[in-house]
Amino acid sequence: METKEFNKKLSAGNNGFLHLFINLALLALFICVVVALGKMDCMLNGEGEPTAWILLPIITGVIFFFLYLLHLIGFIIVQPNESRVLTFFGKYSGTVKENGFFWINPFFGKEKLSLRAKNMDVEPIKVNDKNGNPIMIGLVLVWKISDTYKACFEVDSDVRSTITENSMKSVKSFDSFVRVQSDAALRKVAGMYAYDNMDRDDHEVTLRSGGEEINERLEEELRKHLEIAGIEVVEARINYLAYAAEIASVMLRRQQADAIISAREKIVEGAVSMVDLALKKLSDDKIVELDEERKAAMVSNLLVVLCADESASPVINTGTLYQ
Repeated sequence: METKEFNKKLSAGNNGFLHLFINLALLALFICVVVALGKMDCMLNGEGEPTAWILLPIITGVIFFFLYLLHLIGFIIVQPNESRVLTFFGKYSGTVKENGFFWINPFFGKEKLSLRAKNMDVEPIKVNDKNGNPIMIGLVLVWKISDTYKACFEVDSDVRSTITENSMKSVKSFDSFVRVQSDAALRKVAGMYAYDNMDRDDHEVTLRSGGEEINERLEEELRKHLEIAGIEVVEARINYLAYAAEIASVMLRRQQADAIISAREKIVEGAVSMVDLALKKLSDDKIVELDEERKAAMVSNLLVVLCADESASPVINTGTLYQ
């Protein structure tokens, strides 16, 4: 989106220390007029009413004092990673991002905006994943203002009061806007992926296994939602992911069942290979000759021993093999 922001070029005439000297000079002139009026009052005391010409120093002193107060309003201090958005009777006149002590026309509106990075921990929210399962998901977002024009004039922000060491001031807060848009982006991304691979298809990206890919998609969605306010997404990542309470116990049993099945598959695979090795070893070394029926019985016994959850109790056969 095209931006209307531009930096206000400040000249030597905007030097704050130069105008501080001018301001002190106006104050000195006002004091001189007050002292002069005091001396005139002493001279005229008891000699009747003051003539009309004495009104001229009074008017001059009032003008000097008014100029002193008006001139005082124009001073600004721009800290590192801060800015001042200037408006002149409702018209945008540029943004001051240069750091230092300056004097700006007192009739300019001077809106202070911080360009520093801010951190936000979005509380976990309940959403439905791609499969319709309710899950809890939260994120951590790092953001900052990159376009002061959009931040000031494209969205309506909250104004909150902060107490500093010396005074109390009002600053703009975009926390509410960012939090609502982050919630919307998080819901959209969560609905695009499944929480986990229900069918154990390792090629499908899920919220649990996606990692950086999910975070990148989340950042992309957040940029789309926050671009209107001139906000840049520095980093966004999922910091909380779990099934909702109503299905957590069921999903836990399902995960336990999947783990048991996977373990059984490995056990059976190993047991079959061991039985095959045993039969080949007996046959190759000509230790004993077994017919097909006895081989089947031996295979059955070995599989029971190798696949059983508990240790098998051996049975000693004291007769012949065929009894």
